[in-house]
Amino acid sequence: MHIDRRNFLKSSGLGMLPVCIPSVVTEMAVRSASGVLPVNFIRDGLGLSMTETLDKLQEINRKKPIIPDFYGNDGTMEELLQLFQRLTGKEKAVYMPSGTMANQLAIRVLSGDNTKVFVQETSHVYRDEADAATALHGKRLIPLAPGEAYFTLEALQQSIAYHEEGELFKSGIGVVSIENPVRRCMGKTVPVAELRRISAWCREKGYKLHLDGARLHLAAAFAGVSVKEYASYFDTVFISLYKCVGAINGAVLCGDKAVMDKMEHQIKIHGGALYRNWHNSALALHYLDGLEERLRETAVRARELIGQLNRLKGLKLTPFEHGSNCVEIAYGEGVDPVKLSNYLREKHQIVMRRSVEQGKSSLNFNETLLNRPVKEIVEAYREALK
Repeated sequence: MHIDRRNFLKSSGLGMLPVCIPSVVTEMAVRSASGVLPVNFIRDGLGLSMTETLDKLQEINRKKPIIPDFYGNDGTMEELLQLFQRLTGKEKAVYMPSGTMANQLAIRVLSGDNTKVFVQETSHVYRDEADAATALHGKRLIPLAPGEAYFTLEALQQSIAYHEEGELFKSGIGVVSIENPVRRCMGKTVPVAELRRISAWCREKGYKLHLDGARLHLAAAFAGVSVKEYASYFDTVFISLYKCVGAINGAVLCGDKAVMDKMEHQIKIHGGALYRNWHNSALALHYLDGLEERLRETAVRARELIGQLNRLKGLKLTPFEHGSNCVEIAYGEGVDPVKLSNYLREKHQIVMRRSVEQGKSSLNFNETLLNRPVKEIVEAYREALK
């Protein structure tokens, strides 16, 4: 099941709002009038409105003055990068304006003169980065496991052998890049046992490994594996600052000092050296405090909610195999998903997708699940179904 990100407003039902108004403004208006915190089953993170973000920055600055960085160094940014070093167990962390740049520069530097890069066919690197690895860096992306969330060690070995043995002029293995969790596969994760096997074999062979961990905190919370353990299987790892952390944009790439020391020059020549990034570092620092614990609690509540909603007639929630925060929801005969969604939004400030494909849609669990007791959410669905 796939939700087209570019069709997000239409598929979520938010497309009926004026385009100049952030999608969460109506939720905020309802909340301020009723005093009830919303629960949002569309996003991976909090989905803060512009007003909320500005208010939060003011609050953060009052508690501890935000110190501006200088092109991604010093100030509050330095505190954030040190936090990421501890979080991932890596020697050095570097701020970048986007996850695409983090992925691409990791691939470029780790590959050196080698050109072959093995990736999931469903990965962001392969499907959503405009062939940057080829166009900018002269790397050849070799996709594995079409339509699947992950490839096995055996599939990787077979592909490497095929390309090594079948080419007269060998160009060398650059990087094995893995996304976890995989957005295009409804947040499915790569089983940690498979990651261990792939990592051990690649290191034995001397192949470099990069982790696209844009939503790595969600994988960690729902799979019960720490961010640091995931990062330990890779040479570099990038984590988004806005997917589920709470900043406006940005990413942090972590790795060994010898690799990361080369990034400042690469960032500059690719146009990513931004003069000030203090707003992102301040917000990320604030929301990272306790994030792992909050998301673990979110995972616990999500499982409880799935069990209780499945007792209601007309709903069937099915977790994906090796899934993280996303589940499939199927509607029984006589249930109008649009009316159900509208009622939940208007009466209970519970936001879910209005779109349905073959009687099914999806729910994304995030921190807003902690805003209300599970029992209260279940009762809201029970009422709406009537």
